[in-house]
Amino acid sequence: MVVSQAMRQIMDLVTRAARTSASILITGETGSGKEIVARAIHHHSLRCNRPWVDFNCGALPEHLVESELFGHEKGAFSGADTAKYGLFELAHTGTLFLDEVGELDPRVQVKLLRVLDGVPYYRVGGQKKVTVDARIVAATNQDLTEAVVDRRFRSDLFYRLNQCAIRVPPLRERREDIVPIAEYFLCQQADHAEFSAEAKRALESHSWPGNVRELRNVVMGAAISARTYVIDVTDLPPWQTAAASLSSGAQACGLEGIEKEAILAALGKTGGHQQKTAELLGISRRTLSRKLKLYRAETNDEEVLHVV
Repeated sequence: MVVSQAMRQIMDLVTRAARTSASILITGETGSGKEIVARAIHHHSLRCNRPWVDFNCGALPEHLVESELFGHEKGAFSGADTAKYGLFELAHTGTLFLDEVGELDPRVQVKLLRVLDGVPYYRVGGQKKVTVDARIVAATNQDLTEAVVDRRFRSDLFYRLNQCAIRVPPLRERREDIVPIAEYFLCQQADHAEFSAEAKRALESHSWPGNVRELRNVVMGAAISARTYVIDVTDLPPWQTAAASLSSGAQACGLEGIEKEAILAALGKTGGHQQKTAELLGISRRTLSRKLKLYRAETNDEEVLHVV
């Protein structure tokens, strides 16, 4: 499924790093496949038969993240009717994957750093120290070096997590992987189906702002809507074919321009609904909101980018 030289080099690094005890920080755009790389690290590690535990650091309110990671005792706070193991304990002897680690609250960052340094910790409301042995793999779509400069992320934690750095390039930087990945997803939906030559060209010409996640969603939709086992360009979403038609002007407007056109086309299709647009593109609403704020700053036109 992996064709590009860039991804072959990454998988070679994954295999070598997996056999060490180093903490690994995976960076890349939303939907680029960071979790797939993290799972590959666990698969190739000496802990492969031990627990795999994953946690999205931006999925819960800040006051619940500490309890989720480190556990809590009964009565530690309102609603804590029973004691609860934290994810660190559940990942003992295995791997704990911290996705979107850049979203962690500074207070939790301090406690996380101490645990990574091997210091026993207390559950929330606890009086007995807990010691764990868990390999940490973290991922983020943020620039943590910039976050460190802005004092949003602790520099000591950044260096501790970044013992080995792996950057997953976006699909637009490894276009030779697009069709093989699309064919893999298509086989999962309909193992006898195939893409027409025109559909392959359309897939390769799109900028894929949502990366692998967006590609998977597009393939799934095409497999469902197609009337034959040959997926043609007409089976792809209208915004997809529209974005593909812009490829001839890629040199003039740049990849960022194509990405912007694809996002605005998706907004038009959903009537300006942010959540539906994010789902259509295969990206998070947070990522979409960040890009829209950037476009507003560039155009200074609230009318054009008015969304709900």
